Amino acid sequence: MDLCHPEPAELSSGETEELQRIKWHRKQLLEDIQKLKDEIADVFAQIDCFESAEESRMAQKEKELCTGRKKFNMDPAKGIQYFIEHKLLTPDIQDIARFLYKGEGLNKTAIGTYLGERDPINLQVLQAFVDCHEFANLNLVQALRFREGASDLGFGG
Repeated sequence: MDLCHPEPAELSSGETEELQRIKWHRKQLLEDIQKLKDEIADVFAQIDCFESAEESRMAQKEKELCTGRKKFNMDPAKGIQYFIEHKLLTPDIQDIARFLYKGEGLNKTAIGTYLGERDPINLQVLQAFVDCHEFANLNLVQALRFREGASDLGFGG
């Protein structure tokens, strides 16, 4: 007699019913496990899709940033307009000033040209740009030399 797999004749009717219930529950559990595996596979497929779409969006944004920098370096006003139109920059004076202050990929002469315009918006951006600089605890010479290449902006010697 095999205790793990007894012959049906060796089982009482109650034991046979219990064995059938156990087999039925086992089958249900295996089906549930397979459903969970399928759902997990679907989730992983959706994640892969999402990551691909996100990478595509990031590549597109980087391309737009590159185009905007080129436009800015050729014509600062048109470059700022491009950044705003493509939602890479808000039209807020402070945002524009911070963007110019960071100057990532922007020509310093083009920044100086933009800030040197006498348009009221440009003057407000200039004021906000100056406010971005921290001159506290610097003597006059240090403050004038504070930003490397400040003379390249067209503001001095």
